[in-house]
Amino acid sequence: MWESTGPVVKVLDALPSLATAGTLVWAVARPRTAVRQRLGRLAHPTTACAVLSLITSFALPNAGLGSGWKLAEAAVLLLLLAVVTRWSPLRELKPTLPLTALAVTLWPLPLVAGASFLESIGFATFWLLPVAVAVAAGAYPRRQELRRRSAVAEARRDQRLQLSRDLHDFVAHDISGIVVQAQAARFVAATDPSQAVLALERIEKAGLSALAAMDRTVQMLHGPAPATEPLPDVSQLPSLISDFTSAGATEAHLDLPPLVTERLSREAGSAAYRIVVEALTNIRRHAPDASRATVAFTPTATTVEIRVTNDGGARPAPARRRVSRGGLGLPALTEHAQALGGTLSAGPHGDGGWQLTAVLPATLRKESP
Repeated sequence: MWESTGPVVKVLDALPSLATAGTLVWAVARPRTAVRQRLGRLAHPTTACAVLSLITSFALPNAGLGSGWKLAEAAVLLLLLAVVTRWSPLRELKPTLPLTALAVTLWPLPLVAGASFLESIGFATFWLLPVAVAVAAGAYPRRQELRRRSAVAEARRDQRLQLSRDLHDFVAHDISGIVVQAQAARFVAATDPSQAVLALERIEKAGLSALAAMDRTVQMLHGPAPATEPLPDVSQLPSLISDFTSAGATEAHLDLPPLVTERLSREAGSAAYRIVVEALTNIRRHAPDASRATVAFTPTATTVEIRVTNDGGARPAPARRRVSRGGLGLPALTEHAQALGGTLSAGPHGDGGWQLTAVLPATLRKESP
């Protein structure tokens, strides 16, 4: 320990204070656009300042500058501690936080060398309070910023999932109908031109429906869909079943009691429509030779059950059903049904057939007066 109070020793004792003040000035005395970037780089300079403060506090306790310098030095260290807690990367905070906390809490101890052990503990504990305040002042806005970014990322994820569902449920259904109609028109064009014309009309209708779905999906990128274009619900299922039957060889039948429309909320009704669209699209893609498909709604006291069943068709099940792996339709609809408080499952049925079963909660729809 140095006993001298000469100019060199005084300069060395003032070095941590000058370093902390210079670090802070270096960070803020720049163009405004560069301040935040520089604040994020203060962890290592702050660590160096804390180490200098610890060294000079115990190596030069009698340098003659008085406690004012060390108090100002501790204040600037607290400010730097708050700044690095707010802006610096977490990996760089591991050495900075404990070393800076030690420098602030231990600086008075050399000035009270004659104090008892308990008194020294009291001094150090007292200076832990401003350390905690500085860390909290930096950690709270950092946590709020992380929560905001997480909320934005979650909202973007939900929007992407919604766009994906719209594209899969509606656009894919219409495009698969266009493919079926084009195949049918190709086979009958030479022998029955009138049937080919009807197929072209249905292709046009499916194409316009796909364009409408695309317009709605693209509009979601710019903002919420207008109230004048609500999502389809169970009231549009008769038209959907009719179009499906006319578009291919599978004859579809709908059993929709009038009570169902009243028992499903708007969101559940839209989910029911999506479920039927997904089931029919899968029949068209994976069981094109099925002769019959049945869509049946069964209301109960608290739920509405949806069953979409198709038979095995003419070909054997292994050769007929070409299930593509990794599809997103049924998993997404299963999550949607579960979010509404319902269930959804699908599996083999009968002799080579397939059945999709969904159960959605039933509630009385509240109409506006």
